[in-house]
Amino acid sequence: MSKSARKDNQTQAPLSVLSAQIEAVLFLAASPVPESELKNVFGVSGHELKDALEELSNHLAHGHGLVLKSAADGWVLETNSHFADVLSLFRDTAQRRRVRLSKASIETLSVIAYNQPVTRGEVEDLRGVRCERVIETLLSHGFIRISGRKKASGSPLLYRTTSRFLDIFGLEAIADLPTLEELNELGANPESASEGERENFDDAP
Repeated sequence: MSKSARKDNQTQAPLSVLSAQIEAVLFLAASPVPESELKNVFGVSGHELKDALEELSNHLAHGHGLVLKSAADGWVLETNSHFADVLSLFRDTAQRRRVRLSKASIETLSVIAYNQPVTRGEVEDLRGVRCERVIETLLSHGFIRISGRKKASGSPLLYRTTSRFLDIFGLEAIADLPTLEELNELGANPESASEGERENFDDAP
C-alpha cells in the first residue's frame, strides 16, 4: 500500500454505530440479508438504513478488503476483486494444507477426546484394533499431544486433544462436545469400531 493510501486510511472517519453494526451482521451472514430484515433487526426506518448502507459502502471503498454489494435478495459483503490474485494464492495454499480424516482417525480422535487423558493401550482396548500408526499421524498433524505419563506399569504416555482440534471442529472447549447419549441417538459411538479396520489418515490432494 502506498504512503498516500495509508494516510487516507488513517484519516478516514470511523463508521457510525449503525453502519458498524450492519457491517458485523453482513460479515457473519451466510447469504444476502434483505433490507426488511435489517430494518427489523435494528429498528430503523428505510431512510436511516439507506444512509447507513451508503456510509458503509463509501467506507469500504477506500482501501478495504471487503466491498458492499446489492444482491437480488438483499445486501452482502464480498471480497474486493482487486485482491483476486492473493485470494487465489491463499485458496491454493489452504487446499494443500487441508486435512481429510479417515473413519479410523475420527474414531481414534473421538475416543481420545471423550476419555482424555488416555493411553494408547486404552484407546486400542476401546476400539479393538491397533492404533499406533493413527496416533502417530494425529500427533504429527497437531490434533493430539502428549500430556505426560500414567502412573502405571511401564509408565505409558498419556494423550490429550489440542487447541487445533477445537479449531478444526468449531469448538470453544471440550465441554462443547455432544454427550455420548446424544451420539448414540444419532447412531455414532466414538468408543467402538469395526474389527480389522485400519484406514490411513491422509492429506487431501
